[in-house]
Amino acid sequence: MITVTRLNGKKFKLNALFIETIELFPDTTIMLSNGNKYVVKETEQELMELIHQFYRSVSLFGLPNLGEKHNEE
Repeated sequence: MITVTRLNGKKFKLNALFIETIELFPDTTIMLSNGNKYVVKETEQELMELIHQFYRSVSLFGLPNLGEKHNEE
């Protein structure tokens, strides 16, 4: 879950796994895969950082040691 802020200043949690698109009209609009839309204060860059942090926290942003070769004797 990521914490975002509505235009009225109220914060809420959003499941980042369901984010389908992020659009910038003048305001940042997040559309979820279920069709719900949320307009938030965060910028696109801020959202991308929050999403990346979330993915790392649940190990969806790459596995440790992926692609590294180890000598097994």
